[in-house]
Amino acid sequence: MGNVAERSKLENMTDLSDLSAEFETAPASEVVRWAVDRFGRSITVACSFEDCLIVHLVTRVAPDIEVVFLDTGAHFSETLEYVEKVKARYDLNLRVERPGPEAADWPCGSARCCELRKVVPLARALRGKDAWITGLKRVDASTRVDAPIVSWDEARGIVKVNPIATWTELDVAGYIADHDLPTHPLMSQGYLSIGCAPTTRPVGPGEDRRAGRFIGMGTTECGLHV
Repeated sequence: MGNVAERSKLENMTDLSDLSAEFETAPASEVVRWAVDRFGRSITVACSFEDCLIVHLVTRVAPDIEVVFLDTGAHFSETLEYVEKVKARYDLNLRVERPGPEAADWPCGSARCCELRKVVPLARALRGKDAWITGLKRVDASTRVDAPIVSWDEARGIVKVNPIATWTELDVAGYIADHDLPTHPLMSQGYLSIGCAPTTRPVGPGEDRRAGRFIGMGTTECGLHV
């Protein structure tokens, strides 16, 4: 928070906690509408394309909103095919961010892979924005159980909006079924949380849905939401 503009913006967002509390029982579409009305073209959606729920939800309110996909260079081919399918179906204003040449020395699964293949490209995508929307949910992981619906993202100096933070897995399944959303092809093969191919495996019976992520890396987060 080094510059005056960012400090001023933070001071103007001191009511975000109260607003987030008000949104606890509001429809996700209402949260999205508030965000789009408040930030206009200075907001973007980050989507991992594990599913396309957040894309569908947001583009129903703002069809031309920018959607960012982080192509780490290590995704399953099925993920890349799914991105193209969703892009065509919803005529997305899709922005694909890829890692820079510095990532070549840090392949998927190494110490700095997530930093250079996800965190840095996201920072580039969010540069100049006032807010970003994510599909983060509290049920995703123990590290996310306190995730607010609206908050100040201090690390990036912008507002972060999680419209479906309160949703359960049943809520997600119901929305996907009700709107006939295309699903990621690996979901039917036991991949309940889908990241990069070298560090993702199917989830076994009784395992947490993110048990198949970050295999061999000793973490449950890539750094985008911490």
